[in-house]
Amino acid sequence: MSQSLPRVGIGIPVYNGERYIEEAITSILEQVYQDFELIISDNASTDRTADICGRYARSDSRIRYYRNEKNLGAAPNYNRVFQLSTAEYFKWADYDDLISPDFLSRCVEVLDQNPSVVLCYPRAMIIDENGNQLGEHDYVIKLDSPHAHIRFQQLALHPATAFEVSGLIRSSAARKTALHGSFPASDLVFLAELALQGPFYETPEILFYPRYHSRQSARVMPVERNRVLFFDTSFEGRVVMPKWQYLFDYLRAINRGSINLYQRIFCYFQMLRWALMPDHFRALGKDLLLAGQKLILRILSKLRAKSQPA
Repeated sequence: MSQSLPRVGIGIPVYNGERYIEEAITSILEQVYQDFELIISDNASTDRTADICGRYARSDSRIRYYRNEKNLGAAPNYNRVFQLSTAEYFKWADYDDLISPDFLSRCVEVLDQNPSVVLCYPRAMIIDENGNQLGEHDYVIKLDSPHAHIRFQQLALHPATAFEVSGLIRSSAARKTALHGSFPASDLVFLAELALQGPFYETPEILFYPRYHSRQSARVMPVERNRVLFFDTSFEGRVVMPKWQYLFDYLRAINRGSINLYQRIFCYFQMLRWALMPDHFRALGKDLLLAGQKLILRILSKLRAKSQPA
């Protein structure tokens, strides 16, 4: 094991994860590849999460536990664990997911042998709240094309569950992105921006076990617009248009990408296609209507307050 900086950083952002986080930490500590640091950022949990994580941190010097003074929201907390890492490679680990003992060794091997690859992810077997297997996840899209604009197109126009984001990432590539945006499905935008830098590699082994359970945000709040505060609590009381944020972050990712003019124009065209898809077009329009309604109500409220006698 390296005596200097660890080669792999693993970040667990967590809020009230007492039911599953011990299993998640154990699956990380049981890795065959041991040259890693584990960074846990607790979003001011109100359950036993702090006690559990503190106990693990005291027993293993590779584990660093941080606790936010208040709940920042999921996106800032995801970004925080990455920003606290100094490792060459990085993996986000959700508090309720599990990984096989060979996960890190296999992914490190791939990244070491393929300098152009920016992310390595294994196949996944979905489990339920009790750890029972529900079935293998089907990665609908392939992201190993040598062409940056094709990889971007796949992610932008054919979004699926972004399990790839839980793979092992080349940290130098991730630092060139905007990381996770403060809006629903921002992990897809992050992946698209990362894909502009290099191909992804999918290993044939099942080494990742994402968990489906009733307390996940997408199940508690199935409407994306209702999950805005879950992603960033600083939006409390503000007028937010999440679908427009999603679109603008995609456009900014294209603008930042180190791609040629043809590829840039191609990517912009894909986002035009995205915006004209019926579901997206309706969502963009609804964002505008709801934002306009909130602004009008605020203006009327201020006018009524001014008209009241002192």
